[in-house]
Amino acid sequence: MCGQNTTFYDFIDSFYRNRPMTFSSFFQSLQLSRLLSLNLRPLCLVSFTLLASCSSVTEIDHSNDFANNGRDVTALKRDSLYLQESLPPGLPYPDKSFQSGLAQQIKYLNRIKDKDYLLENTQTSVADLRLVAQEVDNWLRDPTQQPKLVAHQLAGQDKRGNVQITGYYVPILPVRHQPDDVYRYPLYRKPTQRNAEGRFPSREEIDFENALAGQGLEIAYTASLVDNFFLHVQGSGVIEYENGERKLLSWGGVNGHAYRSLGKVLIEKGEIDKANISAQSIRQWLSDHPERNREILSTNPSYLFFSEGPQNPVGAANVPLTPLYSAAVDPNVIPLGSILLAQVPKLDHYGNLIGHDFRLLLAQDKGGAIKGPGHIDWYQGIGEEAHFHAGQLKHFGKVWLLLPKNPIPEKLIAK
Repeated sequence: MCGQNTTFYDFIDSFYRNRPMTFSSFFQSLQLSRLLSLNLRPLCLVSFTLLASCSSVTEIDHSNDFANNGRDVTALKRDSLYLQESLPPGLPYPDKSFQSGLAQQIKYLNRIKDKDYLLENTQTSVADLRLVAQEVDNWLRDPTQQPKLVAHQLAGQDKRGNVQITGYYVPILPVRHQPDDVYRYPLYRKPTQRNAEGRFPSREEIDFENALAGQGLEIAYTASLVDNFFLHVQGSGVIEYENGERKLLSWGGVNGHAYRSLGKVLIEKGEIDKANISAQSIRQWLSDHPERNREILSTNPSYLFFSEGPQNPVGAANVPLTPLYSAAVDPNVIPLGSILLAQVPKLDHYGNLIGHDFRLLLAQDKGGAIKGPGHIDWYQGIGEEAHFHAGQLKHFGKVWLLLPKNPIPEKLIAK
């Protein structure tokens, strides 16, 4: 659902001598080396990414162009997907839950086959990602040993390094085994039957014309089609039956139709001001206008199906997600199994941006709405508190892909 352009970058210590950059006061006013973009060719989740979209005319979609959105409009513009920078000598030290998530990530990297990733002007490999994970793991065990890594800043949709960081979470949804007068909206497994054109039905056909009825695909029944929609956007969730039994529903595939942002639709129709758009405001609008639910929900024909999985939420890398450290990415831009350094938005209780924090993130998930270099989705956890924080996130930060200083085998990095 986000930017359709992608870009990469390279580092050099000779330009911008009168305009140094800093990561932030988090690194105690640490000065970074200067940037120079080279002559490189541009390459054109599921969550609260209801807000992101693309534009070929402006640098970002107008729905994301609100006051205090965290975007650095003065940053140098460049044409490459990644720009290489020196790794600061003071990475943000994570808590123990990150170490658990990193262990799962190492298992994933050891499980998949070796292959190369050509990310426009940067090339890396599964072997490189394993080396990064090992360097970070060694640093966590002995923080006096600086990891031998290089940071590659992601260009963002605007090619100024601004990446929208939204949030997603795992909701807990009450359901019934059998439909009744209240709980009558099915959650489906992926069908095997396609129509005459070889396609699965659209959202409108499934939810309002019962296109999947009689195929035995129903997992459970909820009390709200809107709840189902938001569960589709999240990509996974915990359902709780009337007897107290809980099951985790994980991503089970999609119908193949294009994803369209409900937030953008409501802004374009003048129903919600772009400064006030959020998951909560979208949900409230749908609650206040039940007679228009079919019209608005059907503008997004994409539909997500579920599978019944393990007890802990699992991402696209098939490893348990770690709250506040896992992230959903576009694997065509950031390979699954990557470790990221991110400048994430810091919000007050009202959702206003008050600064940024630096965190290490684990690229362990993907989503239909996460496309291109302008958007990642930050996993917030399970339940209502996670819901609250995920619903507020729609601001911009910055993202760096960490790669080995000495790749295996030797590769040309951002050249």
